[in-house]
Amino acid sequence: MHLHWVKPLLGRRAPFVTVHLDASPAEVAGESGPVDRWRSVRRDLERDGVPAALLEEIAQRVSQPDGRRDSHGRVLVADADGVVVDRVLRAAPTASRGVYGPVPALSPVVRATEEQVCVLVVAVDRTGADLRWGDADDGEYRGPVTETIDGGHDDVHKVRESGIERRNQTRAEDSWQRNAEAVAAVVDRRVRDKHPDLVVLTGDVRAVSLVREALGQHVRELLVEVSGGGRGEGIHEEVFAVRVAQAVVDYRARRRAGHVERYREARGRGEGAVTGLDDVVEVLRRGQVDELLVTADGLEGGLAERTLWVGPDPLQLATSRSELAAIGVVDGDVRELPADVALVRAVVGQDAGLTFVEDGAVEVVDGVGAVLRWADGSTPSESVPTQSADRRRLRSVV
Repeated sequence: MHLHWVKPLLGRRAPFVTVHLDASPAEVAGESGPVDRWRSVRRDLERDGVPAALLEEIAQRVSQPDGRRDSHGRVLVADADGVVVDRVLRAAPTASRGVYGPVPALSPVVRATEEQVCVLVVAVDRTGADLRWGDADDGEYRGPVTETIDGGHDDVHKVRESGIERRNQTRAEDSWQRNAEAVAAVVDRRVRDKHPDLVVLTGDVRAVSLVREALGQHVRELLVEVSGGGRGEGIHEEVFAVRVAQAVVDYRARRRAGHVERYREARGRGEGAVTGLDDVVEVLRRGQVDELLVTADGLEGGLAERTLWVGPDPLQLATSRSELAAIGVVDGDVRELPADVALVRAVVGQDAGLTFVEDGAVEVVDGVGAVLRWADGSTPSESVPTQSADRRRLRSVV
């Protein structure tokens, strides 16, 4: 997944307040709701010395309903100037908490964050289509109709009679075909211009078949058919939304499996992927990373217990202060951060992706590996031990 929502935090000065809140509404009268849970977190932050004005701004945001009626979470991150990130999460945390410190406490939040998916829903009938765009990044998809396509051919009704009316049936079928082609042409252009991750096709069964056949190959590669949607009356929107959400979950699983397979293939070739914290730090510093792979417990486990040295730029990171000095970062700009924070910071700084994998699902050292955008002769390689960290990297893979 790409952590674009973290970008506003880059370059801001400490300290930070991070609130990870169970934002689920109260299910029964008298039960604690998000505002009550926030009050408990606020008391802890007051004892830690968070300014009252900042706490009040967070309180005002928490008091505004987010529109969700199911169980879910919410993360708010603020610096001295106010709230910088306010994001709804699909899963509620096991306990609401607040952290006041030199860096945002994002590891559990990043772990709970779903991968953002840009979705185009195409609801068709025999006269045209409605298009809906949305971002499914919190476990749901919702989007208003943003464009209506009129096929332009109105003779769409068959007549079940013999003789001359047979020509009316032929004209109706011809109108269906032409309307489907008109819809497909617009969808082809919109996909080419806006690059959605997933195209959902739904509606009248016959129209769905005709539109699918008329679509270009670049759209069909992104296409899934989901029943239950449409343009007319009687559509059960809640049921359809659940089905779209499942299509998004399936898409995420396919994309995650694709990143893992790329990593395995690159490792098999002996180029295009690295593993181990030392080598991952090096390729992150060089801007080579396309996708960072972390084991399920990596960010919250071993990596959180180790530290890295960083400069003001997200790509200025190293395993030691002396290594950072060697690339020209002076002492006044040097900070020591938990490894999980420094890695996420570098990933965001080079627009790389982050994929979580189950422990044991793929071979990684130190719980972390990377698929590279490019490699050259100086890129760390496990096939030839020429780098200073090679002896450590060649230990048993876990």
